[in-house]
Parts: sequence; C-alpha cells; structure tokens
Amino acid sequence: MSLPPEAVVCFANTGKEDEATLRFVQDCAVNWGVPIVWLEFSDTKSKFKIVEFDSASRDGEPFEALIRKRNYLPNPVARFCTGELKVLTIERYFKSIGKPDFETMVGLRADEPRRAAKMRESKLIPLFDAGVTQYTVQEFWRNHSFDLGLSFRDGVTASGNCDLCFLKGPHQILSLIQEKPERAVWWAKMEETIGTFRSDRPSYASMLQYSKDQTNLFDPNEEAIACFCGD
Repeated sequence: MSLPPEAVVCFANTGKEDEATLRFVQDCAVNWGVPIVWLEFSDTKSKFKIVEFDSASRDGEPFEALIRKRNYLPNPVARFCTGELKVLTIERYFKSIGKPDFETMVGLRADEPRRAAKMRESKLIPLFDAGVTQYTVQEFWRNHSFDLGLSFRDGVTASGNCDLCFLKGPHQILSLIQEKPERAVWWAKMEETIGTFRSDRPSYASMLQYSKDQTNLFDPNEEAIACFCGD
C-alpha cells in the first residue's frame, strides 16, 4: 500500500526532540519508502527551512531563534512555540510549493477523546474515527522491525515532544533530568538569558541541581498540563 500522490508527509523539528524521535522519523522514510519533508522554523524571510536527518537541529536552534525573535519565553498561557515551530512552519512550506489549501491529518487515537474533540473542527483524525487504540498501535509495532523506542507512561511518551516541555508535570521533568542531566542545559540557558518558562515552579537550573541532591522535590501525583503539541 502506498500513499496517494497528493499526500505530503512533513516533520517539523523544534530542535529539542529526543534523538529517538528523529531516528524514528528517518526509519519510517527508509523502511517504508515514504518521502518525508523535514522542516524547521527559521528567522529568515521564508520563516522556515528544509533540512534532513543528518542536518536537523539537535540543540534547540529553531526554538532559540523563535525565542530571541519574540524576546520572551513561551509559557502555559502564551504557548506560541507549537504554533510557530510546527503549525505555521508547515503552513508556510505548503504555501511555498503552491498548495495554500490543504487538509491536515493528526494521529489521535480512539482512547484520546478529549484531544480529538478539540481537533475535530480543524483536522482530520482518521485513527480516532477508525477506533484505533493504544493497544492497536502497540500490536502494529510489535510486528515491525523498528519502533519509536521511547518509554510510555499513561499512554504517552515520557520524553515525547520537546524533551523537557514546560507543560510536563514537575515530577516528570525532574525524573527526566535525573535520567539524562544534559537535557536541562538548554532550558536553563534560555531562562538565564531571557526570563522563565513558568513562575509557579523552580527554574530548570534549580531542578538540575535538585536532581543531583534529592528525589522528592515534587509530589509525583501532581497533574501535568497536556503537552501534546496539537493541544
């Protein structure tokens, strides 16, 4: 089975994706023979650039370029990162290839009704409509030679989307920093440079230090804000 000729598969890289995510996108292209257009936000006239797996940013460069352009950090109230780094970057690319009118498909499952309800007016959600659940997806990948390779917690990848997204629960962020301390370096640098991602919790630099000293800084049951980039 192949995609219809009018279908275009895009991946918008923020520069803070987990390396496993980048490898997975590349694996899909190689193993299935599906051309994937890799895009990144760029502070240029076109507002985007085309990259590839090898040249894709891995140290937050597109995200940092957007932050410096806006001169403030995104936060739970002003989540401009998703809009600019992903949604608008893809829209600008389609306009550049003469396709300003297009429909977008999002891979929300049938067991994600809250997210699907928010998406239905603007996006196609074929997996939801087909009744595909997390179990269905896991069964699918068990029969393939490659997979995303990220751990799942409560049905979502613990380090999916931007690795330490400020919408993740604080205990989750601390756990991810303990697992790989270098994840916190870029986030701490941004806060030291221009402000704070959230005023209701310690800075990333503080959490990096806490991760070395203790494990009970946050209540592990504290609820996170949904950090799915489509929300």
